[in-house]
Amino acid sequence: MNILLLGSGGREHALAWKMEQSPLCKKLWIAPGNAGTQLCGTNVELNINDFDAVASFMVAHHIDMLVVGPEEPLVNGIADFVLQNPSTSHVQVIGPSAKGALLEGSKQFAKEFMQKYNIPTAAYRSFTAESYEEGVDFLETLASPYVLKADGLAAGKGVAIVQSLDGAIDVLKGMLKDKAFGKASEKVVIEEFLEGVEVSVFVATDGKNWILLPEAKDYKRIGEGDTGPNTGGMGAVSPVSFADTEFMEKVKTRIVQPTIDGLQKENIPYTGFIFVGLMNVNGDPYVIEYNVRMGDPETEAIIPRISSDFVQMLKLMGEGNLNNYTLEVCPEFAVTVMLVSGGYPGSYEKGHEISGLDHIDGSHVFYAGASERDEKVVTSGGRVVAITSLHSSLEKARLQSMKNAAIIKFHQVNFRTDIGLDLQG
Repeated sequence: MNILLLGSGGREHALAWKMEQSPLCKKLWIAPGNAGTQLCGTNVELNINDFDAVASFMVAHHIDMLVVGPEEPLVNGIADFVLQNPSTSHVQVIGPSAKGALLEGSKQFAKEFMQKYNIPTAAYRSFTAESYEEGVDFLETLASPYVLKADGLAAGKGVAIVQSLDGAIDVLKGMLKDKAFGKASEKVVIEEFLEGVEVSVFVATDGKNWILLPEAKDYKRIGEGDTGPNTGGMGAVSPVSFADTEFMEKVKTRIVQPTIDGLQKENIPYTGFIFVGLMNVNGDPYVIEYNVRMGDPETEAIIPRISSDFVQMLKLMGEGNLNNYTLEVCPEFAVTVMLVSGGYPGSYEKGHEISGLDHIDGSHVFYAGASERDEKVVTSGGRVVAITSLHSSLEKARLQSMKNAAIIKFHQVNFRTDIGLDLQG
């Protein structure tokens, strides 16, 4: 198969690395890709939200499958565009329709969907600038801490968990009145805070059949001990110790199956991945959020644990025959550590040379915000490189990732040294 993968992050490098290993993959293009994806296939300078340009490329290069990494093109309707275009309608698209992508594109849509299909989630209400005062009144009825979410896509930064009522009111004002996230925060969802431990569950589906990929726990905060502001993710661990057979059975019956059933009842075409962000509340799973693609950096921890043919899985998803796939998973622990630019998640510099990449041993290196310039690899984003190590011991996998993370150098490099510590013992 000739495959086009859209995206440019660590997730896409991990996917490209895995897809390139499949005998079903004849030729792999990545648009726009990064310094790592070009080691697995051919990078292409394409604006992934210019659907006409993407379609023209697919026609010219006889693309058989389109795999969409990030959420924005999905929310913008790329799957519908490709499948409704006569010149590309034969292409298998791994990614949901625009309506399916609303599970991530609109927090309110997701909440209403969960409520309708009795999927456990936190109680909530949504507000606009016009109902700002009602939002303040609602906050006053809740106990601390307060959870506020921009309704639309905000690059992973549209969620605030605030300890004080005054602080929560300030955040609500910032989102609705001051348009902190632009169009994304024209509507804000306020929900009750769930006390528990988070876990990320990944579903692959053809719209009817589904399988669970390995679960993971990611670490959002910039600082050790989960302190400081939220980021796109500072690391991940898979498997997750508390996600045992009993807990995962609840996830399947209370959340995954009702989600797939709900999509079918709503006549929403869905071929792709559903990331379910869960909170384990005293052994019961509650949905915090849906994403309509693989997570990042969880993908960098999950993909190396999958030992079966990943492209075969994608192909069967595209054909509606996912029930014929047998997922094989390595039982070892994977620990992923993300190296980020100094200043991230605030302002940071780009263009600094990255050294030590050729001295990494015993770990996978997935490039995220890293590009090639003058035959050197340089920083081009906030999250720069992910290091993933596998071992039968969680602690040994963790230490291996830390050891190799310390080898990589670039300007003001920063990483957390406590990834996975909370899952030991």
